[in-house]
Amino acid sequence: MSQPVILAACRTAIGTARKGTLRDTTAFELAPLIVSEAVRRSKLPVEVFDDVILGEVLAGGGAIARYAALEAGLTDVPGVALNRHCASGLSSIAMAAGSVAAGMDRAVVAGGVQSSSTAPVSKRRTPGTDDEWEDPWMSPTHVSTPDAPNRDMTITVGWSAAKSAGITREEADAWALRSHQRAIRSIDEGHFVDEIVPVKVTARDGSVSVFEVDEHPRRSSSLDALANLKPLHPEIDGFNVTAGNSSGVNDAAAAVVVTSAELAAEHGVEPLATILGWASVGVDPSLTGTAPVPAIQKLLERTGLTVADVDLWEINEAFATVAVATTKMLGLDPERVNVQGSGCSLGHPVAATGARMITSLINELRRRGGGVAIASMCAGGGMGSAMAIRVSA
Repeated sequence: MSQPVILAACRTAIGTARKGTLRDTTAFELAPLIVSEAVRRSKLPVEVFDDVILGEVLAGGGAIARYAALEAGLTDVPGVALNRHCASGLSSIAMAAGSVAAGMDRAVVAGGVQSSSTAPVSKRRTPGTDDEWEDPWMSPTHVSTPDAPNRDMTITVGWSAAKSAGITREEADAWALRSHQRAIRSIDEGHFVDEIVPVKVTARDGSVSVFEVDEHPRRSSSLDALANLKPLHPEIDGFNVTAGNSSGVNDAAAAVVVTSAELAAEHGVEPLATILGWASVGVDPSLTGTAPVPAIQKLLERTGLTVADVDLWEINEAFATVAVATTKMLGLDPERVNVQGSGCSLGHPVAATGARMITSLINELRRRGGGVAIASMCAGGGMGSAMAIRVSA
């Protein structure tokens, strides 16, 4: 089988939904931009591309990947929408890697796009009635239960992780603060510059600006400020999830180009990274917040890697408790986890997050001289995904 490699990896800066810079920029503007740039950076001729796979969550249906392919000039290339909730972007890359490894596709653009600011709102006629409507309506991730309500991830994800690993409010807040500090440091030191594709934005007053710096991290964050925030469910004894130690609601797009090592060599392009393996798991929905743990364990078993072999980790901070729980339960070195920040600080543009994580990890490993990294995240409905990459020195 062919060895899947990544030739290009890029993303937009991450906007804060509904009040940030990308609030009026739709997914149909972000997707073609990121697909076009990924193709350009790959240095491959458009004739070798066989597919575009984009994570698409809460976007109203359709297949935005085909829309993006057409706008990017890939007229002969189809597109597919993939939805594994929070892990959609990561699973898009895995799907592309599997197809390339099997020899079915030569080169694939994979990633995800999320415009929470402009996502459509659905409604559904309430079954058993003629004129009552559920508005807004959202497709459930699982059958709702008291310990895993399908529309309240603060309980199903954040609180489930906290309970499973015995995480205190102080631990969650400290992790969230560190996330902001690390993200701001990475921004200030220019670590994200090479991976970010500038977005031209026309404001409501007609002025045009270029958006190219993540705007969600809070420079003013402090332990005192985080401690003063009320729990999101004060009626639950010990509930320690707050707005401050949760991820943001965000807008962004990210994409990579996956091809085979053989095709890369044929076209004289040096890969950015090698995809070593991937894995996804299902868990009881009440344990969603700990799903990265079995996903990583499955990945390590598949690849033959050990925890000690991994130089960098990113465990998506859908909630700080998820990253803390995974770090505790797997015995990870916290200094190697989320070194550039994650969901609490950079934000969580759901469909794009997995591809953003891989993109940022590739660039951080390159900055450090190479190594192995694993990205992992939980996903709604009791799922978890993980992927391992290697960047050569």
